[in-house]
Amino acid sequence: MTTAKKSAASSKTNDALSLLEEDHKRVRKMFKDFEKMKEDGDASEKEALAAQICNELTLHTEVEEQIFYPAAREAIEDDDMLNEADVEHASAKDLIAQIESGDASDPMWAARVTVLGEYVEHHVTEEEKEMFPKVKKAKLDLEALGEEIASMKADRQGDSMPEAQGKRKTAAKSSSTRH
Repeated sequence: MTTAKKSAASSKTNDALSLLEEDHKRVRKMFKDFEKMKEDGDASEKEALAAQICNELTLHTEVEEQIFYPAAREAIEDDDMLNEADVEHASAKDLIAQIESGDASDPMWAARVTVLGEYVEHHVTEEEKEMFPKVKKAKLDLEALGEEIASMKADRQGDSMPEAQGKRKTAAKSSSTRH
């Protein structure tokens, strides 16, 4: 791969939409894995996978609500779509709380994980097919947003890297000049 192609490839994977789509793909796979083990899987394995799903979704919703949605709201001016996304996040958070406080021996617990997966699938499809194309068309600085997202995720996951904090400040400055 040439240097130009490597640069373009790494640039693409660091933009906000690529990072969010990677999260979507990872969580979709986890839900598929859960469905496979739902009936006869080991309870502790199901609980561990559900905990991983809940952790991924919690971080993902924080990133979207604190960084991506405010920028998208400003750039695309489609309050209805973004309001629906916020309501969908609230519903997912309610199910996450029920899953985290429940246990795999409760027959309703697996149903909650399944329904969460269905909610997430609906939400992700709308984001990728409706919101993301509008954001691309709006010429938002997806690189700066991607750096901000990566930095927040690293901070939340315990990776306190000084260079990531500097990037976040730079991205915040560039996002405040998007008006």
